[in-house]
Amino acid sequence: MRFDSDGEAKRQQDALRETRRAATHAQGRSMAEAAGGALEEGGRAAPVVVITGGSAGIGRATAVEFGRHGWRVAILARGEERLREACTEVALAGGKAIGLVVDVADEVQVEAAAERVEREWGPISVWVNNAMATVYADVARMQAEDFRRVTEVSYLGAVWGTQAALRRMRPRNRGTVVQIGSALAYRSIPLQSAYCAAKAALRGFTDALRTELYHDDCDVHLTMVQLSAFDTPQFDWGRNRMPGRPRPVGRVFPPERAARAIYRAAHSRRREHWVGLPAALAIVGTRVLPGFLDRKMERDAWEGQLEDAGGGAHAWLRDGNLMRPAPGRQGARGRFGAEVARAQQRDAGMLAGMALLAAGLLAVLGKRRP
Repeated sequence: MRFDSDGEAKRQQDALRETRRAATHAQGRSMAEAAGGALEEGGRAAPVVVITGGSAGIGRATAVEFGRHGWRVAILARGEERLREACTEVALAGGKAIGLVVDVADEVQVEAAAERVEREWGPISVWVNNAMATVYADVARMQAEDFRRVTEVSYLGAVWGTQAALRRMRPRNRGTVVQIGSALAYRSIPLQSAYCAAKAALRGFTDALRTELYHDDCDVHLTMVQLSAFDTPQFDWGRNRMPGRPRPVGRVFPPERAARAIYRAAHSRRREHWVGLPAALAIVGTRVLPGFLDRKMERDAWEGQLEDAGGGAHAWLRDGNLMRPAPGRQGARGRFGAEVARAQQRDAGMLAGMALLAAGLLAVLGKRRP
């Protein structure tokens, strides 16, 4: 007699997932109550948005932005404490929030979360796939689990979220799915091969799915937001195998700017949005001068992603949040606030100079008129 070990393993896995589903349901209810928001509203209900990876970084800023506009915001993330804090921040901004403990790499947890949100709040209008993971390392230092986990979170997590959203939006023939991408979906850089590959895969998946929706005459809208570098905690959270402290390359923007762009993307019919001039330059540049940018990234993006912050070559090696939530109470912003402020001051100075120049030119032209 042959023992069906595969079948037994599958039954055990199904039992484990059912346990996770029950835990997600219970934790989600307790967090919604902690945020002070009832799960039902009298009169016309506010629209519902689901944001994965919404407890910190750009996801957190996006949750608050939707809350500021009066939306009901379902936040999916792994860290219970930060979920509770994010829900409170959304409520203070004017929205209502529910936090669900979900690992987006598990499609069963994602589906259970979608089911929970619609059961308690009604139809999901917008689904934002924002959850991500990365590893800072050259390919020679990368391990199999690094590639696997980054792919499961940054790519497959968005696939599972998209499928969960479409199961509900397709029958209604309405809704919007927003994929949070990156300029790195077009222009890869060293030391983040797994993340670049995941974002490129997500762009390919999104473009393919969009054509399928067109074919089926489905009015669900699919869009992708390609971001520049932003001041978020990810640079202190990602797994690092390099002798240096990770940082973003080039100009750094505040996460609230990304959040506003994501909110606008959820309300437009454009297929793609580029946020920040560096993203636009990288996307266009790699189409026009790919070889030149390969060499430029080799020079600028290797050392440009690593700060010499002291402490020796191994001081900044860490496992990060790849396999488990990062500790601490970080919100939307990271440690680059001063850098962001200086860049904004330069922008303001340039705008003021351009305004003065324009005023001077108009004055000169006015004097020359007969």
